[in-house]
Amino acid sequence: MYYKPLAPVVKVLVEEFGLKSGYMTTVNSYTADQKLQDAPHKDLRRARAAAAAAENIVPTSTGAAKAIGLVVPQASNVLDGIAIRVPTLTGSLVDLSVRLEKSPSVEELNASFKKAANESFKFETDEIVSSDIVNSHYGSVFDSKLTNFVESKDGRLYKLFAWYDNEMSYVSQLVRVLEYFVSL
Repeated sequence: MYYKPLAPVVKVLVEEFGLKSGYMTTVNSYTADQKLQDAPHKDLRRARAAAAAAENIVPTSTGAAKAIGLVVPQASNVLDGIAIRVPTLTGSLVDLSVRLEKSPSVEELNASFKKAANESFKFETDEIVSSDIVNSHYGSVFDSKLTNFVESKDGRLYKLFAWYDNEMSYVSQLVRVLEYFVSL
């Protein structure tokens, strides 16, 4: 469910600046379906024992970029992506490169994300690493220190990052949804 940390970031971009296109990379801690010995898997990289969870960086597919359109319809068909499984227990990162309709500064971008912060979306001002978000109840932790862009004749290409604990973040979001349904 890697689109969950991506969704609040994409929502802000769509609503505040207009999203032209983007490419995301989830740098994700290994998961239970990674093999520890040779075994069948639809992705040959993940079928190999050499791709053992705690030993290698494993490029693989993700449905997150396509699924984001279900959550933020304006993002349908303008995002694509890849997942990179890394040898960490938990603590993952979404790396998002985008072209926007508007040309905000880094400060304007960060101000919009700060304004969007809530119980499930944290605006982070410290320089953090993956272990800093372990057991985080936020679905997405926006890393404001890494916001940047490059200018070219084609406009600006923005780089944004959001952290998440792929276990606790998911469970916390699930609990929030259940609490909402119970309150209806």
